[in-house]
Amino acid sequence: MKPTVAGQGEAQAVSAEQSFSARQVLASLSLSMLLSSLSTSIANVGLPTLAQAFGASFQAVQWVVLAYLLAVTTLIVSAGRLGDLVGRRRLLLAGLTLFTLASILCGLAPTLWLLIAARAAQGLGAAVMMALTMAFVSDTVPKEKTGSAMGLLGTMSAIGTTLGPSLGGALIAGFGWRAIFLINVPLGLLTLLLAYRYLPADRPRQPERAGFDHPGTLLLALTLAAYALAMTLGRGSFGALNVALLSAALIGAGVFVLVEGKASSPLVRLKMFDNPVLSAGLATSVLVSTVMMTTLVVGPFYLAGAFGLQAALVGLVLSVGPLVAAFTGVPAGRIADRFGAERMIFVGLAGIAAGCFLLSLLPDGIASYVASLAIMTGGYAVFQAANNTTVMTDIQPQQRGVVSGMLNLSRNLGLITGASVMGAVFALASSAHDVATAQPNALAMGMRITFAIGGMLMILALAIALGGRVLALKSVGR
Repeated sequence: MKPTVAGQGEAQAVSAEQSFSARQVLASLSLSMLLSSLSTSIANVGLPTLAQAFGASFQAVQWVVLAYLLAVTTLIVSAGRLGDLVGRRRLLLAGLTLFTLASILCGLAPTLWLLIAARAAQGLGAAVMMALTMAFVSDTVPKEKTGSAMGLLGTMSAIGTTLGPSLGGALIAGFGWRAIFLINVPLGLLTLLLAYRYLPADRPRQPERAGFDHPGTLLLALTLAAYALAMTLGRGSFGALNVALLSAALIGAGVFVLVEGKASSPLVRLKMFDNPVLSAGLATSVLVSTVMMTTLVVGPFYLAGAFGLQAALVGLVLSVGPLVAAFTGVPAGRIADRFGAERMIFVGLAGIAAGCFLLSLLPDGIASYVASLAIMTGGYAVFQAANNTTVMTDIQPQQRGVVSGMLNLSRNLGLITGASVMGAVFALASSAHDVATAQPNALAMGMRITFAIGGMLMILALAIALGGRVLALKSVGR
């Protein structure tokens, strides 16, 4: 029996309403991702101004950045797990509220240490926002369009990272340092309104819900905090404190595995890592983020020292990378939807590897640097959209929050590791105690060696991705 004209009209109306609702959901999730990434990068440009405003040392004001980074890194997996337990909509609204209120406190803080405390609270809100955005995509977007949605979130993250330093500089110049935090307030309120209006309601609670793993949460937070501090304290030097913190992180990781293996309701179910797609996706994400951070570590010293560029021009050249990622994120997601996300992971990794090896082989020059950087970041956009889609697609609904948190954690750990380890590689390869005063030839050699190592790390990532794919095929008996 054919549907009537009225029935067809009703079906079209329902479809249009669902499409409109999906767009509003993606708008709220995109703004959530934009805010969290913007707040990561916008504060860095204000450190000299904050040091002057509070009469504090660089070591003291750097905690404005570290407090946010530590809160996000240590709590993002726990935030994802909590969302799985209490409801993602409920927790995301709470995270947005906390982020907005903390932004007000940051902008009004009368002392440096109150500002640092408010930044930690802001980081807690951002951890919730980051952990739950990708989980909501898997809940609300049709499977065949997941890649496009993941690409959009990657684009918003790149825009936030790109916009942070330039917007922060303009706000400080026009309105003072408090504006770099207060700018989040109207954006946070808009995001909160959209999320409250359009995010789907949480599923009804089950009669018997698994409890929250408090010991595992505390252990993971302390372990990640020790690792993050080991990699960031000391401004490039690795002393006894760094060694002690790194040792504590390794011990903490071992204890965490033992505790989670015996817990009745673990924070992270270790059996999840039997899934080769998940394990390979997290491992390659760490490696890729480590290599991409190299462009931000090496780039300023190489461009300023080898070519004598002023800070404004250095920033302009470095913005090419995030801009390419921003413009290619959505198309990369659509390509992943069309040709298969698993296949496009290899394309993205190959693009990053190609950019690294070109930087290590091409003649010195700004044009060749920009071209190679564009290839790298284009590959990064493809990888991010494809990898996030592949990892999140087949995850059970009750585990999407914690897996989303683990994906974001892998990215953060890569960024922290890249800033420390690849920065040390660059200094060592440049044969300079202080790269800020190194000779142009030494900086060029350091850049080449560092990106050659980055290219080899991408070869390793390709091998891990291939191994994960082979194991996944064997597990389904193909």
